[in-house]
Parts: sequence; structure tokens; C-alpha cells
Amino acid sequence: MMIEQRDLIDQILEGDATTILQEFPEQSVDCMVTSPPYFNQRDYGHSLQIGLEKTVPEYVARLVQVFDQIYRVLKNSGTVWLNLGDKYEEGQLLGIPWRVALALQERGWILRTDIIWHKVNAMPHSVTNRPTTDHEYLFFFTKTKEYYYDADAIREPHVTFSEHSKMKGGRNHFGKRGSTPESGKNQGNSNLHDGRWDQAFHPNGRNKRTVWSVPLSKSRDAHFAVFPEKLIEPCILAGCPVHGLILDPFFGSGTTGVVAGKHRRHYVGIELNPEYIKLAMERLSVCEPLLF
Repeated sequence: MMIEQRDLIDQILEGDATTILQEFPEQSVDCMVTSPPYFNQRDYGHSLQIGLEKTVPEYVARLVQVFDQIYRVLKNSGTVWLNLGDKYEEGQLLGIPWRVALALQERGWILRTDIIWHKVNAMPHSVTNRPTTDHEYLFFFTKTKEYYYDADAIREPHVTFSEHSKMKGGRNHFGKRGSTPESGKNQGNSNLHDGRWDQAFHPNGRNKRTVWSVPLSKSRDAHFAVFPEKLIEPCILAGCPVHGLILDPFFGSGTTGVVAGKHRRHYVGIELNPEYIKLAMERLSVCEPLLF
């Protein structure tokens, strides 16, 4: 039985994501932001959960099944933001995030960029034969080449002419003709080499970069790490129009819904575990409801 569009707004649906998504109308959501259970990392206490597969290919196949349904329910203008961590087995990195990303490409998804989540407060490891891992991946996918993306909503402060600039000479270059006579990729750029640096920089800041330094987050009520709000905030601001509908098919403690509401977007979550749904509802109950 198909769920009506109006019945998706600001709701948490209990059950398996692949099954429930089959009941969504086509092209009914504007954006998806999620972090699925990682491979063989945690038992969430449900027989249908993703993450306890015996092999990596089985895990990838389960996620592809979910994303086939997401492809159907996402608007052509929609965006998808997928966070995944990796895993070592017998001393070897499995490369799971990229295995999933490439499998989704083969299913027709367009991979717009990979983003490095630099976990500034990552837990120390006792490993001595390789560097300590302090990052995860965030993949940005679309269905089509024409999609909603608000670059201005997530601009960063300029660095080039700030005290943090690494450019040799710093501000001494600004406004001076011929002050940067490189022979590399900027050769012949009149805006730069004729001293018109001001024309090369957006007044509201530079375009968002692909390394995001965001600390880990933990809910006071949950005994596990939760989606950091600062990690998914740029995804929502840039990837979903105001009053649009954001899907999280692995809703967990509800962070996607919390951040969506703070920025005047609606949410729809899917979650297997009723205890997590209860926790998410408690978190969302203190948020101001979105009336549009």
C-alpha cells in the first residue's frame, strides 16, 4: 500500500528501509542524508539489520538494494549524502566506503565528490605499524547532472589574504600588476596577474572545500556515537531547499531530523529498532515544529 506524500512529513517509520521505501511515492523526497550501520561493527539488536553480513560483498549488496529504492523516491533535482567508515580485518584495510561508492556508480548514481570527515577528537589507537585513522568518508551523489545545490549557503571564510594564508608574500601581492608571474595553472589569468585578485574571490567567502574538520558527537541518552550535527548541517543547507523533505533511512537517534528542523526543512526517518525510535522522538519533541 502506497504511503501518501503528506503522511511522510516529519514522521519516523518503523521497519526495514528497503521494504518501507517501496511504499513511498516516486520522486517524493528532496534530499537524503544518512550513515548506515558499518560492516561488522555493532549489533543493533534486530534480525533484519544491515552490518552483520558474513562478507563485504554481501554488505555492499544490501546497501545497494536500499539505494535502488532511494533512487526511485528521490526527486530528479535531489541530492544524496552518504557517510561510511572503513574497517580492518587481519591487518588489511577493506576499503568498504569506496566499494559501496563504486557499486552505486554502477547502478546509475552520479558521484559528485568525496568528502573527508576529519575527526578532530578521534580516539587514540594502540596500533604501531600504521598511522592512526582519524577520518571517514562522506559521498555526495545525484541522480542527474541538474540538481539543487546552494553553494552560497555553506561558503567558508577566505584564507588567501588572512593571517592564515600560506601564500609567499601574502598581502604584498594584492593590487600589484605582475606580482604573481607563475608559469603553472594560473599563467595568463588576467584577474590574478594584473593585480585584480578582488575579482577572483566571492564576497561572501570561498567555495566549501572537501576536508571537513568536525569533532565526534555523543548523545547523553545513547551509549554510542551519533551523527555530529556540524557534519550534516552543510549537506542539508546546500543539498535541500527550504521546506524540502529530507530522508534518513537509518534514522538512529534522529540527528538528521533535529538538524532539518533547525534549518526549516522537513524530515522522514526509517528505523528498525523501536528503542532508537523512542530516543529520536524524545529528542525531536523539544524541537520547534516546522509549520510549512
